[in-house]
Amino acid sequence: MVPGEPSYNLAFFKSLHFIHVRHECTRCDKWGFFQRFHGIICSEQQPNFSRKKVYALAKRVKEPKPDWIRIKLTTGDNYQEMKTMMRSKTLHTVCEEARCPNIYECWANRTATFMILGDICTRACRFCAVNTGLPTELDLQEPERVAEAAEQMNLQHCVITSVARDDLKDGGATIFAETVKAVRRRLPLCSVEVLIPDFLGDRDSLQIVMDAKPDILNHNIETVERLSDKVRAKAKYKRSLELLARAKEMQPNIPTKSSIMLGVGEEYHEILQTMDDLRAVDCDIMTIGQYLQPSEKHLFVEKYYPPEEFASLKQEGLKRGFSHVESGPMVRSSYHAHEQVKSAAKNSEKAASHA
Repeated sequence: MVPGEPSYNLAFFKSLHFIHVRHECTRCDKWGFFQRFHGIICSEQQPNFSRKKVYALAKRVKEPKPDWIRIKLTTGDNYQEMKTMMRSKTLHTVCEEARCPNIYECWANRTATFMILGDICTRACRFCAVNTGLPTELDLQEPERVAEAAEQMNLQHCVITSVARDDLKDGGATIFAETVKAVRRRLPLCSVEVLIPDFLGDRDSLQIVMDAKPDILNHNIETVERLSDKVRAKAKYKRSLELLARAKEMQPNIPTKSSIMLGVGEEYHEILQTMDDLRAVDCDIMTIGQYLQPSEKHLFVEKYYPPEEFASLKQEGLKRGFSHVESGPMVRSSYHAHEQVKSAAKNSEKAASHA
């Protein structure tokens, strides 16, 4: 790749529909990286295409999503009630901030993933729609408001995540722990799942969260190792594996969970390697979903995986020993989280009985 050159998307270029004229081209020889798109930059109809022109055209082309990418628009009473409640308690949800495609379905079913520590992230990952910048003042009353909302919703399973707060000494770990405790006080029978950032690898911060004894410790590895630096800001592939390994050391009985999104340029064998890497640190639950580009500023979608490939990957994960694998185009880390927990527990019991 030419140094400093922006990322290019093959699907976008294909959709430009320029005539492919096979001929020798000194520009393609000079820009070996462009050879994949020979028919576009070397078309006789467009002999003067520059790299900037190709990139500008690609950004303007809106590639249609395949038929299996469908969002259920359900805005009934439950959805409106949920939205009103979140605003009245000045709470944030990852459903809204990350523009999750499942928000309508989940809110209609009165489930949501609470996002604590504000709505401004200190990182700028190239796949994520959450706002980035300088965070606001820490809200010490937030744990109680989350617990009040969870009680009002009468949740059986509560998922708590956050923006990355690299500006805080503990990365926000104390607020995570206090939120877990607050939910437990109001809903003793509610299971609590935390989806945490990497805390820049700080062991003490992770210990604070694990001491609160969440029912599930979730940390997303997001993508394959080769693409990690490109896709994630500051986060490191091996650091994520270390976090999951440490969580097991601290609380061996607490299941761990991680997620990967597909469609950012990974190869099939790299997906399988990521599964192996997660199992090597005894990760219990894995979710696999399709990356969808939130805006033109974010990474292009390199590939839309059909449902059959997701089904195949689910079987690959189960063969490797995950107690549960949720895999599908619209799957997100917290999608059907309660069902994931029940399925994982059932499969673990089954495996133990056969041991």
